[in-house]
Amino acid sequence: MAKRLNNESSIGDVLKEIIQSNKLQPGMDQVSVKEAWVSLMGNGVNSYTKNVTLKGTTLYVELTSSVLREELSHGKSKIIAMINDELRRDIVKDVILR
Repeated sequence: MAKRLNNESSIGDVLKEIIQSNKLQPGMDQVSVKEAWVSLMGNGVNSYTKNVTLKGTTLYVELTSSVLREELSHGKSKIIAMINDELRRDIVKDVILR
């Protein structure tokens, strides 16, 4: 552990310190982006979603429908904005639909 926190630290502060000191933020971002995709896209899109992966600042989404992929490709900037708004941080910079 990096430093010892006083006994009056909140649980949130302690968890943030653990995440920061153990360099766990990229993994936490990966999970957060997957959850955001599921909640924002709804059942229709999620039924055709095979995999959602965050590598760096690029979100890779594997879809089983070429028609849906084409439709979503027209709204990439909106998808990026919606996910970043949901997470309250600029995590995703690009979306690649496969």
